[in-house]
Amino acid sequence: MKKPASVAAYLGAIPNRLQLAGGWIDQPFVSQHNPKPPGSMVVVQIEADFRPMDRSGIASGTRAIAMKLWKGKLPNRPLDQLVRELYEAENKGKTDPSGSQDMIGLIYPGVNRLDYDFNVHGGVFPSHVESCNSAKVARWLEKVLYLIPVEPRPDGYSPLGEKNLTPKWVAKLGQSGQDCYNAIVKRDAAALGASLNLNMKCWETLLPHVVRHPLLRLDLMALLKAYQRQYLGAMYSGCGGGYLIVVSHEPVPGAFQVKVRTNPSAKK
Repeated sequence: MKKPASVAAYLGAIPNRLQLAGGWIDQPFVSQHNPKPPGSMVVVQIEADFRPMDRSGIASGTRAIAMKLWKGKLPNRPLDQLVRELYEAENKGKTDPSGSQDMIGLIYPGVNRLDYDFNVHGGVFPSHVESCNSAKVARWLEKVLYLIPVEPRPDGYSPLGEKNLTPKWVAKLGQSGQDCYNAIVKRDAAALGASLNLNMKCWETLLPHVVRHPLLRLDLMALLKAYQRQYLGAMYSGCGGGYLIVVSHEPVPGAFQVKVRTNPSAKK
């Protein structure tokens, strides 16, 4: 009798990724309005020890393409080369391409600050990647981040129906990513929560359909604000909901925690 596959074998060896503050600055249509480039965002590589909801901002679609492209395992080649290869594979023929942060988060271990400047690579790829692979920082982040499943974005939904890309708020979006990375490296939970809150204010202002849309069943902003009032900070994992990411020193009911995947050969 054939032995059933383990959970790890079923999920595959390619990591998942978590997007934190600054998301959307990786899109050139946003970064081109930044008066103070570069603008930053943060992605965290996490262990693939659970199956994320599809269409929920965890880059499950990008990961599925990577699993097929590389037969379930990241190749041992330069990371920036893999990012471009996966970017091309996912976005070939697309009119609204996925941002490169999806690919970078799956490929670069640790906590990564991605700096985007529209004048460098056309804003498609970061002008610089700053990575933290400290085990101490990773273990701390695992303790203060909580994920609450909300619901996937619905079929037919698009976050791009309304754009208010004012330079002032694009600059704030890029700053939220810088603040987020600095808070994580310093292990400052209050500052981390504040950066997530600023990120959500930027999303609500720049792209209102990210959080308010006729196809969304839940009042995402009301739910978000309730958690922001009670905890240090909160943001959604992606447009249209997905998971609510909460920063807290105390357990959050109904939430689960993730394991940050770091480069074992990096300086601790």
